Amino acid sequence: MKQHNCKDCPIKSKASLHLSEEELNILENNSAEVSFKKGEIIFKQNALSLNVAYLRTGVVKLHMHGPSKEKILKIIKAPTYLGIPTTFGDKINRFSATAIEDSSVCFIDSNLFRNFIFSNGKFAYEIIVELCKNELTDYERYASQTQKQIPGLVAETLLCMSDKIYENDTFNFPLTRGEMGDLIGTSRESVSRVLTDLSNEKIIEVNSNEITILKKDLLKQISEKG
Repeated sequence: MKQHNCKDCPIKSKASLHLSEEELNILENNSAEVSFKKGEIIFKQNALSLNVAYLRTGVVKLHMHGPSKEKILKIIKAPTYLGIPTTFGDKINRFSATAIEDSSVCFIDSNLFRNFIFSNGKFAYEIIVELCKNELTDYERYASQTQKQIPGLVAETLLCMSDKIYENDTFNFPLTRGEMGDLIGTSRESVSRVLTDLSNEKIIEVNSNEITILKKDLLKQISEKG
């Protein structure tokens, strides 16, 4: 656990930018910053939730146990909130969050968070905007998963990692082949086969976990055509 200063924090959420100095002092006294190593669980499904988690730095996966196996719901990059649906929808976490890179998280007392929603309209507005944007992104991803073939889904995932998560055409892919298959709804073998095909065609270069996109236009075509 780290000492933190909410007033001078350079990674405030858009919502927190609308808090007064007094509110920021209250936030500081009712929150704690915790560091997580890659692979550590930030919060666990079916556990009681007493806090809202704000991902300050790092990358995490949200995942849920289904009837027969676990499903990776999405990959999220900081800065963003992680536990708002639980805060307002239930007191029990409906999914887990695990760091897939070293990450830091601020845990905010959920009752305080609710008070800010009730008392500060601008704060509440920014939270609503973030929730709406996330929901629209999820809808687009769900539509892709039901309408694209495996090569299109793999290409879409690589482009997402490049453009949205790492903002670089060379990156260390944070998931195993099996986890990537779980994310897009296919098998580890299918993921490995598509990555090998893309590598053989010189569209990407694979070096252990490091992936370099060599021909982005072609990868975009594969993603769009599905």
